[in-house]
Amino acid sequence: MFPPATRLPQRGNALSRFLASMLLRAFGWRVAGPPPDVPKAVIIGGPHTSNWDGVFTLAAMVVLHLDARVMIKDSAFRGPLGSLLRWLGAMPIDRNSAKDVVQQTVDQFVGNDRMVIIVAPEGTRDGASQWKSGFWRIAKAASVPIIVATADYRKKEIAFPALVMPGDDMAADMATILESYRGVEPRHPARLSAPLAAMRREQEGRNV
Repeated sequence: MFPPATRLPQRGNALSRFLASMLLRAFGWRVAGPPPDVPKAVIIGGPHTSNWDGVFTLAAMVVLHLDARVMIKDSAFRGPLGSLLRWLGAMPIDRNSAKDVVQQTVDQFVGNDRMVIIVAPEGTRDGASQWKSGFWRIAKAASVPIIVATADYRKKEIAFPALVMPGDDMAADMATILESYRGVEPRHPARLSAPLAAMRREQEGRNV
């Protein structure tokens, strides 16, 4: 196990970390090193082709003591479920607000000294035609880095291969981020999003 980061927001205890570690071990998975130790970040995860991606990623976050937030529509927070969702790290987003989701999230970053959110830029596990750019726009507006997280089913490991600080060229940043996923094996290759599928075909062509 890795020592908890000193700058990333932290939660959990030795028991929760042990249980999450046992879950990963039961499926033959491991965490290949800690994420970059920064106080604020947007973590993007992929490839996203199965619900198991989220299970293994969440377990990895617990192993790392990482207090990461996931955006959920605000209506889900009504009643007793709201307290549970907040405890789990969910962040309410009002889709009917005059402020868009990007600005609401940026406001959350501004109001917190330490904060990490997790985003799946593919948006679906069924072959998205393109990646959503919201994660980049949030990171750019909030002046926080993007941590790339990968779930590799060949190696059975969660890794954090890149830290990208958004610049003035979104396309260039996206190209750098996508390159971090080259060679990462998804659970269901047929469900890869179009950008990752194209990169996979290119790699397979080189190997012929």
